[in-house]
Amino acid sequence: MGSRSKIKRFCRNNDEINLAYIAGFLDGDGSLMVQIKKRKDGRLKKRFMLTICFYQDSRNEKPLFWIKNILGIGFISRRNDRMTELRINGYAQVRRIIKKLIPYLKFKKEQARALYNSSDILVKTKINKLTKKDLVKLVIIFLLFKIRIMSLKEKRIEENY
Repeated sequence: MGSRSKIKRFCRNNDEINLAYIAGFLDGDGSLMVQIKKRKDGRLKKRFMLTICFYQDSRNEKPLFWIKNILGIGFISRRNDRMTELRINGYAQVRRIIKKLIPYLKFKKEQARALYNSSDILVKTKINKLTKKDLVKLVIIFLLFKIRIMSLKEKRIEENY
């Protein structure tokens, strides 16, 4: 085996290791969001927003810059509460990244699949051309995300008492 094929195999394995690390980071210090935002223009007066977000204490924000570099996309912002976040928005971008991370996710795999399904609908069809069936699917996914968030909050409240 020549040295070029060894380098290609190493780079491919290194990509897998990086994606596995990023998926683990997302499982632990990240969130996947499906949001419905108000909008002044358009037929629906609403828009769907898909987001992948990674969080880290601002004193330890270096991994967020590394993740942004590896994925080649995202916006990093420092919040007032000493947290730094890396946000990735956009239907096609979220879809591309989630597709790469799903095999390595452990705890957020179900949410990631729902986010992928949402992005799949939104990438293929302009928002004003969505069928009623597609809109219902998106709203159901949105509600499932909301229910999951509410149940997690209730669980934390119960654990504190």
